[in-house]
This record gives sequence, C-alpha cells and structure tokens, in this order.
Amino acid sequence: MLSRMLYYIVIKPLSLLPLWILYRISDLGYVIIYHLVGYRKKVVQQNLTRSFPDKNEKEIRDITSKFYHHFCDLVVESIRLFSISKEEALRRCICRNPELMNQYFPEHRSVVIGCGHYNSWELLGVAFDPQVLHQTLCPYTPLSDAYMDQKMRVSRSKYGARVVDKNHLKAAVERHAGTPTVVVFGTDQNPSSRSKKLYWTRFLNQDTAVNFGMEKYAKDYNLPVFFMNVYKMKRGYYEYEFELITDNPQAEPYGAITDAHTRILEQQIIETPEYWLWTHKRWKRKREPQENE
Repeated sequence: MLSRMLYYIVIKPLSLLPLWILYRISDLGYVIIYHLVGYRKKVVQQNLTRSFPDKNEKEIRDITSKFYHHFCDLVVESIRLFSISKEEALRRCICRNPELMNQYFPEHRSVVIGCGHYNSWELLGVAFDPQVLHQTLCPYTPLSDAYMDQKMRVSRSKYGARVVDKNHLKAAVERHAGTPTVVVFGTDQNPSSRSKKLYWTRFLNQDTAVNFGMEKYAKDYNLPVFFMNVYKMKRGYYEYEFELITDNPQAEPYGAITDAHTRILEQQIIETPEYWLWTHKRWKRKREPQENE
C-alpha cells in the first residue's frame, strides 16, 4: 500500500513535469543531499581516493561535488522516464553507430553488449531498443517490493526492450529463438557473496571482482561481444556508441573478454569520473588467495 501511494502521489505526478522543471528540483536536491545530508559522502570520497591515489584533496572534492550534481540529475531523469514519450527519449539518447551491431542481424546472429553504471543508464535502457534491429533483453535483479518492481519493468520495457529476471535469462532467450537478440549486461556490479561466476582483475587501482556471466554467455553461444560507451553531451542529452571486443569469443583465452570490457569502462571513468556511480560499495568483496590462480 505504501509503495502504491508513493507511486501515485509522488513519482507519477513528478514524472509528468518537463525536465527543465525537474532539473530545478535536482539543483535543490544537490544542496540537500550533498551539503546538508551528506548522503554516502564518505563512501564516495573513499572510493575516489582509492581509485585516484595521485589526486590531491581538492581534486577529490571537486569530483565529488560534480558527481552529486550528476547523481541528482540521474534521479529526476529516472523519474521522468515513467512518463517520457518515445520521441523525447530518442531525442535525448542517440546511438552513433547502430550499423556496427545491425550488420549481424541479416546473418540471424545474436550479440552481447556490456555497459556500466555510467551516465544515464536508465534513459539508455528506454531509448536503446528502437535504435537497433535486434530484440533487446535486459537481465536484472527483481526489486524486493513487488509493486515497484512491476512499475519499473513496465517503464523500462515500454518501447521494445524485454526486462528479464537474471535467473530466467536462458528461458527468455529460448522464447525469442526465432529472432536475433542483444543481451545487455551490466558489467560493473559487485558480485554477490554467493556468486561463483566472477573474475578478479585490477580496476581503478584496486583488486576487483568482476561478474563473469557476460563472457561465459558469449562463449557458450559464440556471440559477438560489444561494449557500449556512453557520453554526456549536455544536461539531459546523451550519445552512445558500440565498440567491438570480439566476434569470435570462443577463440579468446579465459578472462580476455572480461579484461577488455573492464579496461574500456575504466578508461571512460578516468576521463570523466563524475559520471560513474560512486555511491555503491563496489569493493566489498575481498579476494581469496586461490581465486584466479
């Protein structure tokens, strides 16, 4: 009942407002969240300090401030998606090179794409499917609140993408056996303590556990693997482009694909660090001596 009230009294009415008004709310939210509340500020600054040991205290503060501005924009942009039109979504999030992936469609060949929590991934999720030929499948972890989970799934899938419980990905792929699919993996989430499909590497100057699911899936079906670079052009406007990692994953040595997509994301973060999601505790899991040996 509480989540239903929150949706209809707060989220849905706010989503009907144009983004220029929502950005005024974002500006106020930045003052509250960053300066007054300090939401996860210690986590953000610790993550940044460890990731960029060569940066001084002032540089870390500057990145932190820029991050919280962007973070508040992400919140209002995500709210707007509950009511955004297809035309507005496509105007605000443009694919630079769809032909790179679309070339596999006439061959009836499915593909795999990795992306990080970088820039506006929620807007990207809504605008992605209409710009490519493949059927988009997005594995995700269901929310604990069933009502909000249903609302999120409807919002994310309203323009063609199929949002799939990550535990039922195989069944979803089989249901779309007659259509070439693109499975979009979030590659920078912290693997759960129960996860066995992980790979250890260095990422932002730290030992980091990376989910191995994308590489395993690509090798199991021998699918071309891409990474998706996302660029913020200005407030509320993004462009993304595909980068081919390999079109023959079964020929790649163990871990090569995972290392490749990790390096691509890392480079983007180094260039403009304020656009990555620094509030999450990315490095909770510690490496065991036998892992990756």
